[in-house]
Amino acid sequence: MTRIALTCALGAALALPATAVAAAPARPGPVVPDTGKVPVSRGTGGAVASVDDVATKVGVDVLARGGNAADAAVAVAATLGVTEPYSSGIGGGGFLVYYDAKRQKISTVDGRENAPRSFTPTTFTDGQGDPLDFTTVVNSGLSVGVPGTPALWDTVLRRWGTRSISQALRPAQQVAQRGFVVDQTFHDQTAANATRFARFPATAEVYLPGGQAPAVGSTFRNPDLARAYAEIRRDGVDAVYRGRLGRAIVQTARHPQTADGSSVYPGQITTKDLRAYRAKVLKPTRTTYRGLGVYGMPVPSSGGIAVGEALNLLEAYDRQTGRPLWSVDDVQYLHRFAEATATAFADRGRWVGDVRGVPTKQLLSQGFANERACTLFDPEQAHARPIPFGSPDGSYSCDPAGGTLAAQRDDHGTTHLTVADRWGNVAAYTLTIEQTGGSGITVPGYGLLLNNELTDFNFVPTQPGVPDPNLPGPGKQPRSSISPTIVTDGHRPVLALGSPGGATIITTVAQVLTEHLDRGLPLVDAIAAPRLSSRNAATTEAEPQIFDGATGAGLTALGHDLELNPEIGAATGIRLLGRNRFEAAAETVRRGGGSALVVHPDRRPVASTR
Repeated sequence: MTRIALTCALGAALALPATAVAAAPARPGPVVPDTGKVPVSRGTGGAVASVDDVATKVGVDVLARGGNAADAAVAVAATLGVTEPYSSGIGGGGFLVYYDAKRQKISTVDGRENAPRSFTPTTFTDGQGDPLDFTTVVNSGLSVGVPGTPALWDTVLRRWGTRSISQALRPAQQVAQRGFVVDQTFHDQTAANATRFARFPATAEVYLPGGQAPAVGSTFRNPDLARAYAEIRRDGVDAVYRGRLGRAIVQTARHPQTADGSSVYPGQITTKDLRAYRAKVLKPTRTTYRGLGVYGMPVPSSGGIAVGEALNLLEAYDRQTGRPLWSVDDVQYLHRFAEATATAFADRGRWVGDVRGVPTKQLLSQGFANERACTLFDPEQAHARPIPFGSPDGSYSCDPAGGTLAAQRDDHGTTHLTVADRWGNVAAYTLTIEQTGGSGITVPGYGLLLNNELTDFNFVPTQPGVPDPNLPGPGKQPRSSISPTIVTDGHRPVLALGSPGGATIITTVAQVLTEHLDRGLPLVDAIAAPRLSSRNAATTEAEPQIFDGATGAGLTALGHDLELNPEIGAATGIRLLGRNRFEAAAETVRRGGGSALVVHPDRRPVASTR
């Protein structure tokens, strides 16, 4: 959700000239609104792209003052915790992919929320084996996982940064204290959650001033959140994992207070769970696509695996049909794309979770993709849903696939940022509190919403007799769809991107990649292009430009059962053009449009391709 300009400027550097103009959407769509934000910029000195203008300008200011991509990524994320509080913040988690230019090495950081040590595979059941009501669990302390965002920030700054956490969080504290101007998205998301926010007094006090959603154009301040940032700046992340702020988080989750005195499920996190939390630096997933390296998040995220498998399948379809993806029409392109992502989701559901022995190497092998394409793909007909999962056993031919699994729930309370600096370091970072507004529970006196990330676990096995890798367990992390991605040409990064949107993150990232790499669209046009999301459910979601047009009719004729989704994802990305040159791109319309800036913009604006 984008928002805006500070009511009090953070400094002259945050009012950088916006000289670039938006490129037109690649296909017919809504006219780009005049929000004052810039969805595409090109220039030198470093680049930042996010859904929020204030946060993007904070990041550009960090780069302009000599900070690197790690410093800017943390500063932008902390600011999004203020201006995008229903999608991110101290009370949540996330995943980051980082390219270290000095070492020419890509690493990832896992800041996903943990389940309490008390969790078991039956925690979300009623004692009779039946699942608890999903919505009831969401709006309770039982959904709250151990926050990982502060630990990720600390890990990133210590490993790659040049600034302290106090320096990195200072702009966010100022934004929280001084306020920002409410835009339509912030108002609408508040209004949509007003009933459940009103149930928790601390949430209502902060996010429903006067008992209603803040008006568009009004100034929204959160001095309680500024206090939380001040404590972290003073005490470091120990304020969360060993200090007073952490104790307040535990107390709030374990004993949620409601306005009418009604009871909700209590949380199970403890101060021991907080003290035990560590953000983990992990090796990325890797696959090749069109000769480029594609790096993403490993388990417990399914993003790197699912995006990589979908890309491998598209290459297999090319060989199977004798026609490359760039040469086919829109209907055939989206048909292939839908079949690839649905197949990847079938395999994700069976094999991927926070368990030992996930066959990542085989799931990302071209041999496995070739077998799946041979068994399942028909260029003239969509395969019946759900598509059966495969057997990534290292022995591939053209054998029938295995069993099927039910479709999984989605989460949507997420945001993404992309940063690159003048030294060539790159950060792609997606952070979340799971559902929009998280659990709906705010920590009194600290103004931060707690996540409901634990509802990303499956409450019961998805298929009797089939092992489920995503059941809850002690200290376990729920499976995620988060897919921050860096693309390289040899050892040099050429593209970084990501998106919010729950399980549609995977399809959004894969579609932006293929629209840009295969279909030849400029990055901003690839981001703006109408989207399709096929996740192995009975229906395939499509945005209006596809659903209502000839492309939708063509897909329906191939057997795709389309379902209208007004908005899928909200991507940002950066192209690295060499010699300290960058092109930053963000949404032109979705979530009110994004904000993409460079430190030193070209004098000539980026030209539209339409």
